[in-house]
Amino acid sequence: MRRSYDKQFKTAAVKLVLDDDMSVAEAAKALNIHYNSLYRWITEYEEYGESALPGHGTALYSCQYEIKKLKHENEELKKELGMLKNTRPS
Repeated sequence: MRRSYDKQFKTAAVKLVLDDDMSVAEAAKALNIHYNSLYRWITEYEEYGESALPGHGTALYSCQYEIKKLKHENEELKKELGMLKNTRPS
């Protein structure tokens, strides 16, 4: 089973490398995580800043989820607008 880490843990791990000048290998070993995970978190943090590193999954997944949710909402609003246009008196 895959372990999941919350945003606070991921951010602290990233800051060990970026702010405290610890190597990725050292930080990963100290935190008992795989160094590839830490590299990915660093990349996401550098690309997305504070909005990166959701509690579960990746920032890309979170962005894709948000886009999907907004597209669905947009379709619903278009349907409502269409209904309103059809009920408007001529």
